[in-house]
Amino acid sequence: MLNWTFAPDLVAVGLLTAAFVSVARRNQSHHSRIWLIGWMTILLHFGALLFTSAPGVVSVVAYILAVSALAWAGLLFMWASVPHREEDSSRLLLLLMLAANTFFFAVLIAAPEVRWSRNLGAFLLGGIPLFVTLFARKQVNSPLRWSFVAIYCALSAFLLAFQFHPGNGAYLSLNAPLFTVYAGCCVHFWFEYRRPTAGAFITIAAFTAWASVFLVAPLLDAYAPHLAVQSEVWNLPKFVVAVGMILLLLEDQIEHNQHLALHDHLTGLPNRRLYQDRLARTLERARRTGSQAALLVIDLDSFKEVNDTLGHHVGDLVLKKVSELFSSRIRRSDTVARTGGDEFSVILEVPTSRQEAIHVGKSLIEMFREPFEIGESVVQIGASVGIAIFPEDAKELESLCIAADLRMYRSKCSTRNSPSLPVDALTNLGKDSPPELQVAD
Repeated sequence: MLNWTFAPDLVAVGLLTAAFVSVARRNQSHHSRIWLIGWMTILLHFGALLFTSAPGVVSVVAYILAVSALAWAGLLFMWASVPHREEDSSRLLLLLMLAANTFFFAVLIAAPEVRWSRNLGAFLLGGIPLFVTLFARKQVNSPLRWSFVAIYCALSAFLLAFQFHPGNGAYLSLNAPLFTVYAGCCVHFWFEYRRPTAGAFITIAAFTAWASVFLVAPLLDAYAPHLAVQSEVWNLPKFVVAVGMILLLLEDQIEHNQHLALHDHLTGLPNRRLYQDRLARTLERARRTGSQAALLVIDLDSFKEVNDTLGHHVGDLVLKKVSELFSSRIRRSDTVARTGGDEFSVILEVPTSRQEAIHVGKSLIEMFREPFEIGESVVQIGASVGIAIFPEDAKELESLCIAADLRMYRSKCSTRNSPSLPVDALTNLGKDSPPELQVAD
């Protein structure tokens, strides 16, 4: 005999899960995949509840599965927000906690009179995270891990103290682990999504309400037993959490699309569009403060030969390597952008000077003196740099870009004519302007 009172909830969660799948397909991230598994376990929870009215052992197994699946979902939601989830200790902790919760609910529901097994289950809920954390503290020693340990040690102490309380001990034992797991979801999601967006607010608030269900229900049962609350009310936070997670995925997708619109897809550096915007802002700040700003244009030498001889795949790896090296050599306040196929530009924010720009240019060229090891290939390329200083060389954005480009081309021609040209020659390329660079004020 099936308990059809849970059928509407099963259908509602199924529809929300389908909507979640539709959104997650466009945002294939670790969050979305783990969240989807979590919602599958929520479906399993409601599906098992349909069989809780069946006769005999079927109802017992269904009830164990329903309650355990609810705890599994919360643990998966928490694990998705752990920054070190790929560590072996995090995977081990997840698997052991899934097993510990299942064991505790199984002995609580199937054999509530066996005190030693219930005490063992309560001890494991707190002992496992503490043992794993202490054992792996050299690999992972984060506040989030210790907060997980703290709430489960508190749960373990509570269960050992009150799970055999006359009257409502078993009821408290059933609700306390579920309250703990969803209170943990609140902590983990707050840690992961500390941003002022609707998705973050709704999800964290809904997890708070979901955890509160397992606190309010025992209180009402103890102090207001005459007050009947429909099951749909208790299940409402689940649906709100699903909506909040869908909003989070949509917000992440929008942010990702905005990032793609302003960054190079290969290197992750700002593209020409973002570079032009940052350069304009830099020049405006320099005008207001009466200080200098510098623009460096860097073009890779012999890069075409790399593509022709080793293939475009190796060429892409070279560009990634160069972008990482450039990013490591400039200040955080400065900007390095990919503005062409093998061309990069560096904006040195105010305040700066010609001497500092020349120093940065020299350091960038020095990185190409040694060959790069790209996989099984050894690649030797060079670089030509042109420097233009605002406002000495040009007072407008376009003129400054032209000045830096022409100096870069002059540097490239000099290198071709004299391959052994010393790095000190860059000093002249950063100072002397050819006649065509004399722009109007």
